[in-house]
Amino acid sequence: MDLMTALDIGASGLTAQRAQLNVISMNMANIRTTKTETGGPYQRKSVSFEATPVYSPFDQAMQDQLNRNLEGVKVLGVTQDQRPFKQVYEPNHPDANDQGYVFYPDINVVEEMANMMQTMRGYEANVQTIESVKRMFQKALIIGQ
Repeated sequence: MDLMTALDIGASGLTAQRAQLNVISMNMANIRTTKTETGGPYQRKSVSFEATPVYSPFDQAMQDQLNRNLEGVKVLGVTQDQRPFKQVYEPNHPDANDQGYVFYPDINVVEEMANMMQTMRGYEANVQTIESVKRMFQKALIIGQ
């Protein structure tokens, strides 16, 4: 594996973790949203990832044995969670139904915070990978002088 491939893998991880963090932030911001543009409560969202090869065009043409099994990550999409809504009895709420219940998204703050911490650690690991590659580039330049 060459250093540019290592940078590509680290960059794909950073992109995926950033997308995950954006979705977690959106979930946290809408934890009490009872009415969206579609009319119902906010639906919790999650990000789907997929492994993707990091071939350069030259690697694809030559089927380089060293890079054949290297994979990065890409965001496959953002999906809506199918958890049922929480029903809370609040008869004075403007979005209450005929029985006085308000439907809230089923978003657990502890779960979202744990997901956020995991995402931040993944982001930090990818940053460290890129920093290591940069240090290797610098050492190679020094050796070449």
